Amino acid sequence: MDSIIISPELPPNDVLLLRNLANDIERRQQNPGSTSKKSAKSSGRDSSAPGREAIDGSTNGHDVTPSRDERDLKTMKAVNDPTSQDFEPTVFCSVDLRDLSSRLHPVVYQYMLLPYVKWAQGIARHPSDVVMVTHLILYFTTSVPSAIWLFYHFTYLHGIIHFILQIYYVGTYTLMMHQHIHGGGVLRKQFLIHLFDIMFPYITDPLMGHTWNTYYYHHVKHHHVEGNGPNDLSSTVRYQRDNVWHFLHYVGRFYFLIWLDLPLYFLRNGRPTFALKTAFWELGNYAAILTMFCLNSRPTTFVFLLPLLLMRAGLMVGNWGQHALVDADEPDSDYRSSITLIDVPSNRYCFNDGYHTSHHLNPRRHWREHPVHFLANKGTYSAEHALVFHNIDYLEITVRLLLHHYEHLARCLVPIGDRQIDMTLEQRAALLQKCTRRFSEDEIMEKFGAPAKVMAKAK
Repeated sequence: MDSIIISPELPPNDVLLLRNLANDIERRQQNPGSTSKKSAKSSGRDSSAPGREAIDGSTNGHDVTPSRDERDLKTMKAVNDPTSQDFEPTVFCSVDLRDLSSRLHPVVYQYMLLPYVKWAQGIARHPSDVVMVTHLILYFTTSVPSAIWLFYHFTYLHGIIHFILQIYYVGTYTLMMHQHIHGGGVLRKQFLIHLFDIMFPYITDPLMGHTWNTYYYHHVKHHHVEGNGPNDLSSTVRYQRDNVWHFLHYVGRFYFLIWLDLPLYFLRNGRPTFALKTAFWELGNYAAILTMFCLNSRPTTFVFLLPLLLMRAGLMVGNWGQHALVDADEPDSDYRSSITLIDVPSNRYCFNDGYHTSHHLNPRRHWREHPVHFLANKGTYSAEHALVFHNIDYLEITVRLLLHHYEHLARCLVPIGDRQIDMTLEQRAALLQKCTRRFSEDEIMEKFGAPAKVMAKAK
């Protein structure tokens, strides 16, 4: 049987899902000659267009015990349902609420933690998202006063500690803002609360390395429109995705030219208002940092400049890992141009960022619903030959690809469906290597059709 590592640090629904998939693998390997009872593609209940989300989310179409899938799905949904007695809000990233009753003193748990949870649920957009309030309190009681004090009384020791703290915060913060930009906020839509929800990114974004509103315009209004296609400025399809020089070109272009490329993209696509707004916020943020650097260079370097340089690299390293493995036959399929990770860094600390395929299928899906969606549509993921990994994050995937460590990546693959499960380790490694091949312009025109042709002419 394939070695599936189930970390005790995984969120509960991830553990449930990974055990479910491990059971599928075990059943198939115990009965290697069996075939699926019903093909997901032939099932009218779970059919969908290539690269698109199944309509009803049925779990049939995979050779599994339906009652087990239904039981697991019911358990997952109950944890997310505020009307269920099993509902559990997320309060902290590092630990689940169910575990805190035994870890905390009863007085602290009953008279401090639970009242805080109830209060925070009145502020958060979703009852499950107490963690958003927790982190806003954390940033405004640590990062913000620390930055202010650095400008008032700078020391190199404080500057280094502050920057290390931001490195620790930046992953969770960025994925919190990922929820913010897709959902129009993370807090309740009551006047003062909503006003704070709108305004706080203008304070915290630059501290974490983001420029004002660029994440929104690049990610929501551009990346999810293009979906890693040839017109996507962060597309990987024109690169050999296990080549370090191609990777450096990819990162470098974003690093130095996104301030120009993104407004020009909007102009090419008839969105002059977006172009002006993007240029205004991006260049305005640069001007603000430059002004502060001229006035007081040392705190500006540690508070704004170093986080910006780190964030720009981090975004592209992560995006490379998310979209490095692209199917040669259907590169325009969301199932085949992105991947799913069931890992601790992405899902416990970064709001289920590992479920990238689910996110591309529905960018507005609430982060807690990603594991539920995956299990409900497991047959479709299998039929579409989607790639699922465990015990590895996007940054490590990028590094392993550049080092050509395909056997390690194959060991991290969670095979789904008979085709992948029946493969040897070497066959899986070869499959992954095949998915890193760059596309020629002729292939791009053939696979992506008219939009790519228009882009090719524009160039």
